[in-house]
Amino acid sequence: VPLLHRLMTQSGTYALIMAPTRELAQQIEEQCRSIAKGSGLFGTLLIGGTAMGPQLRDLRNNPKVVIGTPGRIKDHAERRSLDLSKFNTVVLDEVDRMLDMGFINDIRHILNQTANQKQSFFFSATLDAKVKTIIDGFSLDPVHVTVKTGETSDNVEQNVIPYDSHNEKIDKLHDLLIKGTASKTLVFDDTHRSVEKLTKELLSRGFEADAIHGGKSQSQRQRALKRFRDNQIKVLVATDVAARGIDVADITHVINYSTPQSYSDYVHRIGRAGRAGRAGMALTFVES
Repeated sequence: VPLLHRLMTQSGTYALIMAPTRELAQQIEEQCRSIAKGSGLFGTLLIGGTAMGPQLRDLRNNPKVVIGTPGRIKDHAERRSLDLSKFNTVVLDEVDRMLDMGFINDIRHILNQTANQKQSFFFSATLDAKVKTIIDGFSLDPVHVTVKTGETSDNVEQNVIPYDSHNEKIDKLHDLLIKGTASKTLVFDDTHRSVEKLTKELLSRGFEADAIHGGKSQSQRQRALKRFRDNQIKVLVATDVAARGIDVADITHVINYSTPQSYSDYVHRIGRAGRAGRAGMALTFVES
């Protein structure tokens, strides 16, 4: 909100906001559009999987705020359709995930082209050495502000589900999903292929399910997320990367069908449940 206020009241302010996934960039753009409605503030969304034409048209209208993913922002900079040198306010959301996804070179390339005098905001769930390197490299006397009160939410009950074989694993997942308490469930699996395979298996068992992962088109991912948000499906199967764009307040269960690669990934996953003061359940399958 303070950033939007600055953009509305200071003519020389231009903001660049980067997020790791298309879905997250879209959510940021939707929130900015809602809050700034009627202000006359003009912005544009630059993400992959969508046509270049409308983006080029918007950029010719000199938007005050540009929101997008690093890859597409870099594409426009290289095309010279986006002049990064005027952006004196920069926001990086989910910095740790962007670095995990291999965007570090794109981020450096983009930040090096922004205004020399600027204010930068780096939002990150974790603050490891890689994140600190980016912050220290592009900030002067940075201030660290934390709102973390604990590693995981107090509203989320956590437990493990032991299994001995693949058949037992899918049967136990089946049993969990038919319980009345699991009204909206996010299931994590490792790869595009495993997510697709698991989704097909759940559909064959009669569950209302869909999948979201980086191998799907932008329209497919948006459609699946909308169906999940609108309660048209009860189960959404996702990879870690795709799930970064999921902001659904009423998820009751997060199920780690595959073991997270790191503790920070685990924290990110289970944080999708128990939002807005609601109680949630996080269950992790562990081979016994």
